[in-house]
Amino acid sequence: MNLANNLSILRIILIPLFLTSLIYTPVHEGFFCSLSALLFVLACVTDAMDGYVARRFSQKTQLGSYIDPIADKLLLVSGFLALSFMGHLPEAMRIPAWVTVSVITRDVVILIGALVIFIMSGRLKAEPLLIGKVTTFVQMLTLFSALVMAPAVLRNALFIATTVFTAVSGVLYVRMGERMIK
Repeated sequence: MNLANNLSILRIILIPLFLTSLIYTPVHEGFFCSLSALLFVLACVTDAMDGYVARRFSQKTQLGSYIDPIADKLLLVSGFLALSFMGHLPEAMRIPAWVTVSVITRDVVILIGALVIFIMSGRLKAEPLLIGKVTTFVQMLTLFSALVMAPAVLRNALFIATTVFTAVSGVLYVRMGERMIK
């Protein structure tokens, strides 16, 4: 295990802490709102750091190539689900279900496509697309804007941006998968 992989594992460990802070938000709204935002930012920072460390210090590993995207998906999907369906949260923290459905649908389609490619070819080696990285950033920004209860106009713009980037990147990943099969 190297530092880059440990940062990805730390991100996974932060997820239940982040979700727990959201559960307790109504009890002590100010403290737990701030704590959940802080834990989320820390998890996002580990995402940026693990890739940097892996490249800068030649710590790229096969394990890291699997665990990093898994950690990202666990963080983002759990965050979107929580902020869409935890009914006790303040309205300004809520994310519309249609945004969450778009995020999860894209991830499920990509996962099914990856399984099909693996079954058909016995291999799966796909590099992340730039649009995928931008989509992840926009999704993280959207979650953060909800966590800090940013002005509604900003949150609404990010809901739309997240849905558009999610859809476009999903289509591009499907096309990449089609090329891999041919």
